[in-house]
Parts: sequence; C-alpha cells; structure tokens
Amino acid sequence: MSDGISDDAEDVVGVLTERIEAHFGMDMNQLKAAVAAAPTANPDATDIVKWHGLLVQAQLALDRAEDDLLAALETQPSEVDGPTMGLAHRVNAAVTARDGRAMVVRWLLDPDAPGKKNLAAERLARLRPRTGPAVQTSAPHRAAGTPAPASAWRAGRPVR
Repeated sequence: MSDGISDDAEDVVGVLTERIEAHFGMDMNQLKAAVAAAPTANPDATDIVKWHGLLVQAQLALDRAEDDLLAALETQPSEVDGPTMGLAHRVNAAVTARDGRAMVVRWLLDPDAPGKKNLAAERLARLRPRTGPAVQTSAPHRAAGTPAPASAWRAGRPVR
C-alpha cells in the first residue's frame, strides 16, 4: 500500500513467504503446484500452503479496509462519524485476522514450536498399523496373595 498505514505489516506476508520458500527450497507457486498434485504427500507443506493462502486473503481484506477508511477520513470534517468509526473497527478486525493467520504460519514453520513434538508423534501413530486392540480387553490376571484393586475398597476398608 502506498498510504504507509501498514507498510511494515505488509512485510509480514513477504517475510513469511520468503521463510516458506527457504524451508521447502522452492517458490510459492512451485510449492502450491506440488501440494495440488499430491496433497497428502507432505502434510506440513499442505498445511503451510493452506494457511499462507488464508494469510494472503486476510492481507488483501486489510488493504481494502484501510483504503475504505482513508477515503472516508479524507471526506470527514474534524469529527469522525459513526460509519467511519465502523470502518476503523473493520480495519482492527482485519489486522487481528491477518496477525492470527501469520502466527499460525510461523508456528507451522517452527519445528520446535510448543505442541509440535506431540503433533508429529500423533501423525506417525496414525500412519502405523495397529498390532492389537487399543485398550486391554480382559481383566489382568492377579496372582494369589496380591492386594485387591482400589475399586474394591469401601469406606476405607477392604471388601473381604
């Protein structure tokens, strides 16, 4: 944008695009084409392409909202009217949406981000075939003389 309101913010999309391209070793158009050709081949790439697209859409919505607000402010007398204030709220909402999507893209790019280790383990577990039931289907064998389980206790005394 030429108005200067979000020149720094627009760089967020550019910086994240550069980080994505460096991470995957290809430009965004190549990455989008690769994901479109094989969407399940690399779940991380698929997620990044999806959220990058959402980030770009949010930036475009923010640009339009800022342009509308600036146009309204140019015609305003010294006090801002209700509709113009509504446009200012629209800009704030667009900034929030864009920043939230940028945070998701940053998280997706960070292999050490909180929650990532568990996510990778979950994905691996989904890919591995199970060899048995997910939960124990029969009661465990108890050797003679071993104490009863806690569920056998009533009012602090064992059931005999």
